[in-house]
Amino acid sequence: MKRYKIYTTALTLALAGGFVACDMDEYNPTSISLNEKLQTAEGIKGMQVLCYQPIYAQLYSVFDFMQVAECGTDIWWCDRNRTNIEQMFYYEGLTPQTGKGWDKSFTQMYASLGQCNTVIEACESYLNSHAEDDEGIGTILAETYFLRAFYHLQLTTYYGPITLVTESPTESRTLTPKRNTLSEIYGLIVSDLQYAVQHLPLTQTNRARATRKAAKGLLCRAYAQGAGQGLSENGTSYWQRAKEESEDMINNLSEYGAYLYDDVSDLWADSNNRTNQEYLFVAAGQDACSDETLYNSSSSFSNKLFVYCYANQKNLQKLSLIDDDKYDPLYGRTNQSILAPSEYLLHCFNPAWDQRWEYSFQTAYFGYSMHRVGSKLFNDSRVKWTDNDSGTNEAIMSEYGISFSDEKTHRIVPYVDLDEISYTGGGKQYPARVWPKGRLAVGSSVTNEEVEAMLTDVKKIYANPYPLDADDNRFYLYLYPEWDTKNYSIYDRSDRVYCSVQIGSLFMDDASGYRRYISNQEELKANVSYISKNTNVYTERPSLNKYIWNYEGVYYGSNLQIRNGDVAIMRTAEVYLIAAEANQQLGNEAKAAEYLNVLRKRAARADAVASDYELATATEDDVLDEYARELCGEFQRWAILQRHGALADRLALYNGRAAQSFKPYMTWRPISATFLQQIDNKDEYGDNGYGTTTNSGLEGYLQ
Repeated sequence: MKRYKIYTTALTLALAGGFVACDMDEYNPTSISLNEKLQTAEGIKGMQVLCYQPIYAQLYSVFDFMQVAECGTDIWWCDRNRTNIEQMFYYEGLTPQTGKGWDKSFTQMYASLGQCNTVIEACESYLNSHAEDDEGIGTILAETYFLRAFYHLQLTTYYGPITLVTESPTESRTLTPKRNTLSEIYGLIVSDLQYAVQHLPLTQTNRARATRKAAKGLLCRAYAQGAGQGLSENGTSYWQRAKEESEDMINNLSEYGAYLYDDVSDLWADSNNRTNQEYLFVAAGQDACSDETLYNSSSSFSNKLFVYCYANQKNLQKLSLIDDDKYDPLYGRTNQSILAPSEYLLHCFNPAWDQRWEYSFQTAYFGYSMHRVGSKLFNDSRVKWTDNDSGTNEAIMSEYGISFSDEKTHRIVPYVDLDEISYTGGGKQYPARVWPKGRLAVGSSVTNEEVEAMLTDVKKIYANPYPLDADDNRFYLYLYPEWDTKNYSIYDRSDRVYCSVQIGSLFMDDASGYRRYISNQEELKANVSYISKNTNVYTERPSLNKYIWNYEGVYYGSNLQIRNGDVAIMRTAEVYLIAAEANQQLGNEAKAAEYLNVLRKRAARADAVASDYELATATEDDVLDEYARELCGEFQRWAILQRHGALADRLALYNGRAAQSFKPYMTWRPISATFLQQIDNKDEYGDNGYGTTTNSGLEGYLQ
């Protein structure tokens, strides 16, 4: 295999500044010399910890990489049209800058590549000097080839023709690095993944480690991404190779240890989060260290993704009864709300038949009790229209546009009851069970055992019942999709105890010529005349609920901005999407539809019929729309639009503010400013066309 050299000073800086050795009692990879630690199986395994570390500790638990992978696309706008990280959302002022998400993601992934090569070389040396592999070093080698391919694929997907890393940092140091061509980069990625497919086991004791299905799935993704760059392999287009690999995996799921849930509700059930059979490769939560440490314990248990995706319910405290979100165990402290679904993304769903609607977005908001604990009784957790059982609190009702026929008995009651238990992994846990619909009060003589018998379990408490019944007073705010004409062709608020707002009322035309969310009380009043301009309903919107979980073990410590669930880096559904995508690009639109229909069928409601969801053929737009429905928020949207050359067109259609600033060179993210500042040939290397270097650096490498 051809070797390519890479500048490593920036990588060393990233390691020193951002990553430290994992908390492993049996081995400290910094306590002995490099040569000593690489001569033993124990030392090799300890060093390999660093190869995994950024996956959960950084890339898939904070917003830095998520903004690179999801923002600046057709499916996300910034909450309330704010200027928060406008560079990624709207390409405004986007240049190489140190300390930004796109800069940090670049250095984090490059840092790990140096570690990967150190481990690969040590594994190969160990295997050559040992007749028997009693320590499983062959598996460690295959894992590390997989990880090297993973980081290279991420880097080239977002930053274009980068520099390959195939040697350990100690072997190659240069201040004048050279880029590699896309063909060279993808050639190495494919080679590494093919090796991993052949040598990785079907299962691992620790679910965070790579397995055969992870390598096969990533190989499918690599061919699809490379196909979008016009690449071929020995005269065969990458689209054809993506088709072959994805169809082989679909036809032989068990051979690769892969699985596709029959019902999308099971995919997102909280009880399946840490045992999810559909996940091919996962950024695993805190208990992934149960048998061996993969992550730095000081930084890995801090997943805050849900914080950026959720509307803050403290803003509606008169209805939510949340007056201090720092200590709210139901929603947590969601004061960083940034990521808001675009109008296109919401309309992409047909909620009448598609369960992915409520398993992607929470649109009905509710409160909680802690009746069994005794600290927040059911009766004390009600939003009452009265201080007793006569008369009404007309001020609150008028403020939120609430009206109903039975004034004496109606009130908003809790939807869930939270328990409070201590967890050996750290932190209090608040698992939820659901109160029955129709209950208005709990008598003082009712025992906890009787309460337990009343409560039921649901798959995901943040996935609201759909459509929401008019008399379901367990919810205080309902954002309803008026385009679902099956359920909302005629909508009567008069008998609804909760505040209800059609989703379309949350949007408006900006004076600059694009669609956006309303951003203040006056705009809300102009759009929703029956709600007082003094309320904060304008802060609310459908919230992506894929990263907000509720089950025992999800919290770590007392910080309610943190929930440590598993995050799918890739799952089996994506392989079906790739098969559809490749077939459509190769001209077989009927076959493409067959693969899309598998996903659409499993998302269908029990009362749906085939004519509701089945496609006869699938166009490129059909494929892109299905990717949006299935994978929204899962770190894939920018890459998908990039490989279809669809960024400019889709922004013009669905993200007008971003379209105003988008330039043709923005089909790649900016090269890391940290990297450029430390090399001697930054003008030759280039910043991908953003104007901070003399040249883009791309000429001659885009093939």
